Amino acid sequence: MYTISNIASVVNGRLISNTDNDPKINDILIDSRKLISPKGTLFIALKTRRNDGHKYISSLYEKGIKYFLVSRLPDTPEHFKKAHFIVVEDTLAALQHLVSDKRKKINIPVIGITGSNGKTIIKEWLFQMLHPDKEIIRSPKSYNSQVGVPLSVWQMKPQHEIAIFEAGISEPDEMQKLQAIIQPTLGIFTNIGQAHDENFINTNQKIGEKLKLFTKVDTLIYNLDHAEIQGIIIRSQILESVKPFTWSTKQIADLQITQSNKINNNTQLIALFEEKEIDIQIPFIDAASIENSCHVWAMMLHLGYDNEIIKERMLKLNPVAMRLELKEGINNCSVINDSYNSDINSLAIALDFLNQQNQHAKKTLILSDILQSGKSDMDLYHEISLLLEDKNVDRLIGIGPAISRMRDQFKLEGKFYLTTEEFLNQFLLTNFQNESILLKGARFFEFEQISKVLQQKSHQTVLEINLDAMISNLNYFRLKLKPETKMMIMVKAFSYGSGSYEVANIMQYFNVDYLAVAYADEGVELRKSGINLPIMVMSPDEQSFDTILKYDLEPEIYSFRVLTKLEEAIKKNILPKNKPVKIHLKIDTGMHRLGFEPSDIDQLITHIQSNNQIYPTTIFTHLAASEDPRFDEFTHQQVALLNDITDKIQAHYDQPLIKHVLNSAGISRFSKYQLDMVRLGIGLYGISPIPIEEKNLQNIGSLKTRITQIKHLKSGETVGYNRSYICKEDKTIGIIPIGYADGLNRLLGNEKSTVLVKDTKVPIIGDICMDMCMIDLSETTAQEGDEVVVFCNQQHIRELANIAQTIPYEIISGISRRVKRVYFKE
Repeated sequence: MYTISNIASVVNGRLISNTDNDPKINDILIDSRKLISPKGTLFIALKTRRNDGHKYISSLYEKGIKYFLVSRLPDTPEHFKKAHFIVVEDTLAALQHLVSDKRKKINIPVIGITGSNGKTIIKEWLFQMLHPDKEIIRSPKSYNSQVGVPLSVWQMKPQHEIAIFEAGISEPDEMQKLQAIIQPTLGIFTNIGQAHDENFINTNQKIGEKLKLFTKVDTLIYNLDHAEIQGIIIRSQILESVKPFTWSTKQIADLQITQSNKINNNTQLIALFEEKEIDIQIPFIDAASIENSCHVWAMMLHLGYDNEIIKERMLKLNPVAMRLELKEGINNCSVINDSYNSDINSLAIALDFLNQQNQHAKKTLILSDILQSGKSDMDLYHEISLLLEDKNVDRLIGIGPAISRMRDQFKLEGKFYLTTEEFLNQFLLTNFQNESILLKGARFFEFEQISKVLQQKSHQTVLEINLDAMISNLNYFRLKLKPETKMMIMVKAFSYGSGSYEVANIMQYFNVDYLAVAYADEGVELRKSGINLPIMVMSPDEQSFDTILKYDLEPEIYSFRVLTKLEEAIKKNILPKNKPVKIHLKIDTGMHRLGFEPSDIDQLITHIQSNNQIYPTTIFTHLAASEDPRFDEFTHQQVALLNDITDKIQAHYDQPLIKHVLNSAGISRFSKYQLDMVRLGIGLYGISPIPIEEKNLQNIGSLKTRITQIKHLKSGETVGYNRSYICKEDKTIGIIPIGYADGLNRLLGNEKSTVLVKDTKVPIIGDICMDMCMIDLSETTAQEGDEVVVFCNQQHIRELANIAQTIPYEIISGISRRVKRVYFKE
């Protein structure tokens, strides 16, 4: 247990306090949105390129936080009379020093895992293998960064018997910091891949940096078949002080895999270990799972487990759910499925995601017993009760004998059932109405049954949206901006096909400044879904102004006719004179689409000055060719014209007008024109009109479907309307439920484009129909029900756009709303 003065000493900080007491610190907090209980919590104000924790000190103090680790004091310290401040030069370094100090005080085996792939799965599988015998602490989810690692290690307690932490780096000189925090005694080096290659001179440097995690371990487990890893290990001379435990499928090793046999959906592995033949079976057949299981097998053998016990437990390994999914549910509900594991850390993470969903006022949690927590049921469920209260959960449905026994711990509305089957048999699904539902259950309780009945029934084609990739793209563009530059996010056209309120929720959570929609109806949908950010309506029509005023939307004003219609609506709705309507002035500087002409400006100034119920908030224009260097001179002219017009209008107003001109391409190419705000559109969705920049963005969407039927055709038979495809030889074809009504462009048919089936590209044959199309499966072993991918990371949407002679914007925004959107977060 640390006190505030202990911590100040450990981090070499200056303690500033108006009291003489030395309070105990129980927990640390770095994200103001994730406060559970202020008592005994130390807020560490981290400063990053994207954000500054010092901005949230005042609001946290009002919520009861009294202890702060900062790099600068608030501007008004007299407002924090009961606070204790520890002032340091670098708060991140102080966090790492503090956790490193705590780690030194706990003497247990600590497994450190690094590598390009497989870290989280190996960690979770080791937990599954060890938890029947050991009290284990492990990283929640994939907390493996410079911040995630110390947050994970901080959770270590004396009662733990073994710890498992993963460590990831993205650039040189990071791993030695993580080594000092984790201080692993055992290591696993998984493999090496291409992730973050851009930040290293070459692969050898990246391996050498990752290897720094293991400089002080007793034993290092790795695969000899990765020649690059083996080479760097030998050259580093690390084995002079570290004992290797190797495995291989190709050469002599401590664990030498001699056979790999597929048995139905299992894989049998036979190996030589200490001159004896041993074997295991795993319930997976893919190469990545086989490699991951070999690392786990090696670690279990090294820890001294009998192979018969290992064999029994290996066969029971569960898949690791690497993502949390958001889907449309029955009765206008939203269903968040995180039902493959359950512990209090991952529950807190899932509840944060639940709280991002503002489309429903009511929030329900379906929670199973939490297994192997290491706490008494009384302590565990009391802690969970406080967590649910803090996270504003409205209703709890508890499933399992332990949580049912502890029902009195919960103050909120609750129902409790001993088993999943009992819940499904007794609970009326009509009791779920217009709410967000989080499923959080241990694998044993088979919550996939609940997920299945709660999902809205729709056809098999889905568009998967990776919210982590979207956040990464947001941060990519944010890093290009000055701290004071505001950001407007374009969520028009159903967020380019990605789903309006789901995207808006994430953007609101990550503190963007404005949203923009094309039409008022889109803004109304967001308001009804709980979005309270300012929303600009880019194409208001005269019938929509009553709605705009009712839902506090802000219209783009681009002509005197539209301005007059707005004034008529204001007059009709008898709005209070002390609450003027915010408007956005659109100037036509050469695009010649919507906007006031330069010759209109004098009349515009006179008009808006004559009406004190109109409040010009921003002024902007649209660049005609921001992505094309051939027209850069024209772009400069457009910006200069906007600046001149703004100066002219600003001279008549005391309040500053917010200027904005840059779109996604402009943010990258014209940083000097950030002005007061930028508008991020297609770049958020992983697409850029600048090909070289697209490599820095993450694809957010994958369009997937499944084979509904397979047919075997003879040479000479035809496929589809107009008999447009003739089999030149015997063919096996598949029918998939996606057509032009779903947004699949008809130009992609007749062998012009491909889809992916089992990682193999197969052509679309024949004309694309309204609701389905046909694919050639002759070179595959595909079966009915197998997944088909239309576009994804491996088959970029730009490829389809090029074939269809269009742009990626049209492809993504043209995906029909009848295609179910599934949102997931790692």
